[in-house]
Amino acid sequence: MSKPHTLRNVAGLSDSLTAIGDCALVLVDCQNTYRRGLMALDGVEAALAEAATLLERARTAGCPVFHIQHDSGPGSPFDIRADIGAIADPVSPVADEAVIVKRLPNSFAGTDLAAHIAKTGRTQIVIAGFMTHMCINSTARGAFNLGLQPIVVAAATATRPLPAADGSVLPATVVQAASLAALGDLFARIAPDTASLPG
Repeated sequence: MSKPHTLRNVAGLSDSLTAIGDCALVLVDCQNTYRRGLMALDGVEAALAEAATLLERARTAGCPVFHIQHDSGPGSPFDIRADIGAIADPVSPVADEAVIVKRLPNSFAGTDLAAHIAKTGRTQIVIAGFMTHMCINSTARGAFNLGLQPIVVAAATATRPLPAADGSVLPATVVQAASLAALGDLFARIAPDTASLPG
């Protein structure tokens, strides 16, 4: 059996990873929401630690950094007025880093993220955060559809088990792998971890 090919290969799009210093960094929903309680994710602490490493490397390289924070209103697990919805301490923003609040899975939908990125002159963006199958998926596809060139850092993402159509449960590891493979088929380049990014 021959090695599977991707739509990126068919379309002639490059799989090469861009130097981090030439990118903008978008950290999606790195909130306490996913560290405890109803929405706690498998492997979230390791992914958050990798996101912190990625953030430090981006800062050192002089990358523009954008923090995305999901808000579903008071009393929800995504209540940004409460500690549960706050951006997690390991990746907390510093004064010159924009925090953009969204209400939909795609970080570009109903926000000014695209305008902020356009002002930087960058078209290459590095994406990390939560959840892989939902907001990372939607944001990477949204970026691609806007003509941006996203890279998703796999080790800085995480997700949770999901119910399947046949009544079984898909383990988080399966959801994670499938989500990253689907993105890598066309919409994004997948970097295994921060160390794999050049520059």
